[in-house]
Amino acid sequence: MPALSILIAEDNAADRMLLSTIVGRQGHRALTASNGLEALSLFEQERPQLVLMDAMMPVMDGFESARRIKVLAGEALVPIIFLTSLSESEALARCLEVGDDFLAKPYNRVILEAKIRAMDRLRRLQDMVLRQRDLIAKHNEHLLNEQRVAKAVFDKVAHSGALNASNIRYMQSPFALFNGDLLLAAFKPSGGMHVLLGDFTGHGLPAAIGAMPMAEMFYAMTSKGFSIAEILREVNAKLKRVLPVGVFCCATLLNISRQRHVVEVWNGGLPNGYLYRGSTGEWISLASRHLPLGVLDASAFNDSCEVYAMSPEDRIYLLSDGVLETSDSQGRMYGEERLLEVFEQRPAANELFDRIQASLAAFRGTAQDDVSMIEIGMPSDEQYPPSLAFSDSGQNSPLDWSADFEFRADTLRSFNPLPYLLQLLLEVRGLRPQGSALYSVLAEMYSNALEHGVLGLESALKQSAEGFTRYYQERRNRLSALQEGYVRFHLCLKSDGERGGVLRVSVEDSGKGFDVAAALQRKPRQDGLCGRGMHLIRELTTNCQWQEDGCGVSVEFRWLAQA
Repeated sequence: MPALSILIAEDNAADRMLLSTIVGRQGHRALTASNGLEALSLFEQERPQLVLMDAMMPVMDGFESARRIKVLAGEALVPIIFLTSLSESEALARCLEVGDDFLAKPYNRVILEAKIRAMDRLRRLQDMVLRQRDLIAKHNEHLLNEQRVAKAVFDKVAHSGALNASNIRYMQSPFALFNGDLLLAAFKPSGGMHVLLGDFTGHGLPAAIGAMPMAEMFYAMTSKGFSIAEILREVNAKLKRVLPVGVFCCATLLNISRQRHVVEVWNGGLPNGYLYRGSTGEWISLASRHLPLGVLDASAFNDSCEVYAMSPEDRIYLLSDGVLETSDSQGRMYGEERLLEVFEQRPAANELFDRIQASLAAFRGTAQDDVSMIEIGMPSDEQYPPSLAFSDSGQNSPLDWSADFEFRADTLRSFNPLPYLLQLLLEVRGLRPQGSALYSVLAEMYSNALEHGVLGLESALKQSAEGFTRYYQERRNRLSALQEGYVRFHLCLKSDGERGGVLRVSVEDSGKGFDVAAALQRKPRQDGLCGRGMHLIRELTTNCQWQEDGCGVSVEFRWLAQA
């Protein structure tokens, strides 16, 4: 037992000497006071570890002195053993209420020594608890600071897209500091949008750990013009490789095409989404047709999407299972039925999101998981994607070259060349400001060559929403059965010295061609679902010319030298 400093407060000189002798023989240092006020002053000066306090003393009694000593000690435990000749139960109870123990007079040396040892063990235990508490608080503050830094990085990576676009409304209520639900939105180079709602297994930091690589791939591949299928395959392979067994991401990914007025939908494991027809109040369920991302190997993964016509009045609603699993005070879940009751009221499209939120609030539920919901409308013509970011200055741009590419049947079935061609062209600094227009034109030229030229599909199929479904089903069937045919690209870049330069792009296909003059004379309907491609190409290029047989088209992009 380590030596202690023990304060002895006793108004009887003989008792003080006796107690000092007993304490000294135990190896402790004795400090003596003759009344409560003197004891209080001595405690302030010496800060002893234990106090032997007479209950009844002049000037200030032991009870008042003990109360003040406890205040001075603060969080530290300084055991106070009352020395008393009192025998009434109330008096002894008061000793225990103000102090920690009592010792009856006359003093018994053995019992006093035992009480000192017991109080010292209690004091050291309290001291250990305080030190561990402070250590835990320090570690906790360190962890919180790390989480704050990680959260700031996570938010910049995961929320750096177009969620603030005017055609998007959303709500998120994370169950923990980190959100296991992931909302991503980004403009495509052609001006359409990719939107993703993901729900990782669990919640908090473990659930959000896969969001970083997922968001990086989503934004990078969208900005480079990759298709929804290519993004899905890449994300699935990445998550399968990095996530532990049993952790995956339920997700719905949308590809909204502003020019074609269509939306492609892939749902893997999330609750039904809904395409709400603003003109009629009808809705289409966007059901899950696939397993979540990160479950299947690349060879077994299915990237097939459902395609629907989408007008500017329509809205798409995606939600995580936390919305449906919100429960009230009686443990009842909100469920899909209550959600569909809101749809059945057939409100105006611009009111539906608020109606759903009001229904959830009226349910007065408590969330059991991360809660996320997003409403997406068609991007307006005034919305354009932000200019693409490049790590280089463009000073070493190639300015005089040409290249030919021919993509044949085996490649056309599964490969999208546009992102790679766009990346090559945007190495030219002067073309970068036209990146969106360049991609839109290349996409239309390639789509026309592949779908109408090589596959022989007719645009007339797309005159209705049902026709869209048949068109894209037939597209998939013909593409999977394709055995011959080609699409050729010829790219030629010429510098015009200090004045700028010109890019010429020609696309040819192996199809039967079409009546160019008749197609150009037809004016596209503003509310039509097809027939805008050729007119879009003319609007976005400096010059364009179709071959007479309809099997090829050539366009020019010019740029002026930057000052």
